[in-house]
Amino acid sequence: MSPFRITRTLPEDATDAALRTDVRDGLSAFPRTLPPKWFYDAHGSDLFERITGLPEYYPTRAEREILVDCSAEIAAAAGARTLVELGSGSSEKTRHLIAALTGLHTYVPVDVSESALTQAGRALIAERPGLGVHALIADFTAPLTLPDTPGPRLLAFLGGTIGNLVPDERAAFLASVRGLLAPGDALLLGTDLVKDEDVLVRAYDDAAGVTAAFNKNVLAVVNRELGADFDPGAFDHVALWDAENEWIEMRLRSRTAQTVKIPALDLAVDFAAGEDLRTEVSAKFRQEGVRAELSAAGLELTHWWTDREGRFALSLSAVR
Repeated sequence: MSPFRITRTLPEDATDAALRTDVRDGLSAFPRTLPPKWFYDAHGSDLFERITGLPEYYPTRAEREILVDCSAEIAAAAGARTLVELGSGSSEKTRHLIAALTGLHTYVPVDVSESALTQAGRALIAERPGLGVHALIADFTAPLTLPDTPGPRLLAFLGGTIGNLVPDERAAFLASVRGLLAPGDALLLGTDLVKDEDVLVRAYDDAAGVTAAFNKNVLAVVNRELGADFDPGAFDHVALWDAENEWIEMRLRSRTAQTVKIPALDLAVDFAAGEDLRTEVSAKFRQEGVRAELSAAGLELTHWWTDREGRFALSLSAVR
């Protein structure tokens, strides 16, 4: 059997159908919203790579620091023979963990991008001959069936991406993750931590305007895929700290009263001057809150690592 396999669990038209549903539902609601996953076409992914290198944007560097410093400890605590990574992308940061997992038999990257999975999978096999890679083209927010691989399993959800889910969504997601795990398996979860408001806002509103371009890219995606006539220049990028919910909101604020037409949906959307379209929530966490949310899903937090400045955390949780 080839050490690299790829399985598609998403129908070929799933992305188009999901975009249509999200745009119709989000722009027909009040307040208006669009999910952040639509930032990430090829151009959006390039912009995000630029963001991760900006001086203001610390999460990627902080998480990588933990993985460089602590992967041996994580690997020893997990003892995994299978590593499953949700939203794996390029698998770049995960290489530190894969190298530390000396008994690793199979890596299961899960992503919606077939090209990203293929490129990362083949590169990993070249670096570590004998490692099996069984990639899944799948949406990790939907019900997921994992391939039959040896345990124990370590399921990794990195990057602080869980912060893009509001509390009810997080609870449902963590419950679904618990359903994938058996006794002896573990979850490795990346969470950005609560910190000074100025630091947080700057991370999502950089001086060079790269995050603003990234935010507005969602309008370009809707224009291209659904024939909409959004004018990105008619919206301002806004990043706000919500102290009550302890999350950053990214918004696009309409500069004037305007009507946007989306022919593919037979939809016209009226924006008032100053009206906001919310494009992302990015929740920040405290250890006690992470522990409580994991416990509610049937998982017990057993290990907690942070970067040297205490900005970001990786936690390991076992099945209860």
